[in-house]
Amino acid sequence: MPGTIESQAMTHTTIVSGEVLEKLKTFDSCIVSNAIERLNLRLRNEGFMSGVARCRFPNFPPMVGFAATARIRTAAPPMSHRCYYDRMDFWQYVDSLPAPRILVLQDADHQPGLGAFVGEIHAAIGVALQCVGCITNGAVRDLPAVEALKFQVYARRTSVSHAYAHIAEFGEPVEIDGLKIWPGDLLHGDRHGVINIPLSSASEISEESAKVLEQERDLVEFCHSPHFSLRELSQRLERMDLDCNLPWRRVEEPYET
Repeated sequence: MPGTIESQAMTHTTIVSGEVLEKLKTFDSCIVSNAIERLNLRLRNEGFMSGVARCRFPNFPPMVGFAATARIRTAAPPMSHRCYYDRMDFWQYVDSLPAPRILVLQDADHQPGLGAFVGEIHAAIGVALQCVGCITNGAVRDLPAVEALKFQVYARRTSVSHAYAHIAEFGEPVEIDGLKIWPGDLLHGDRHGVINIPLSSASEISEESAKVLEQERDLVEFCHSPHFSLRELSQRLERMDLDCNLPWRRVEEPYET
């Protein structure tokens, strides 16, 4: 039931401090991905979106937040005949999760994205509820107004119409671009895409990201220096390769079954 998952999310997200969240925002998603790979926390072909839901505001800084999940539909009217915006129970659910929050909306229609659920109004409500962005395999609209709100959006397409956009259910696991997302999952996103950060390793990933960034900057500076040589390049790459071959230690997240 949604309440059970929500309670689990509240329990586990509290282990991530505000300091760690702020530090994670200073790294791009590629650095964070490299850190997770270096720590050998999971298989390298999992834990990130495949790219169908495209970043709409690539100039925005990285966003970090906890997932507030829902399934939406836009092709047919809701059974209750309620308007697309009248689900106060959904917004109360969003408000119950730790901040910052990210709306994660799986369009469950056979052909996702006929209508747009998120536009200026939903972005404004989201910002008021400390949401930093939205991720959907469906459509969005009102992009200039949403951009002005500094609300990041990942979406498959845009649509001029709401059509019959409505919340079908919320507080359950969803799947966007091959990435399964549970309520309360910690997500990091920028122009490159979205990656899931294992909650129990968030602090370690933050520290490792700083190391990766420094190491990569040193290598780039070396490539630009007059002292560049293939011999030293080989030695540096070998040292980096040793850092990447840590023992396998997959992290079991709280919601895995």
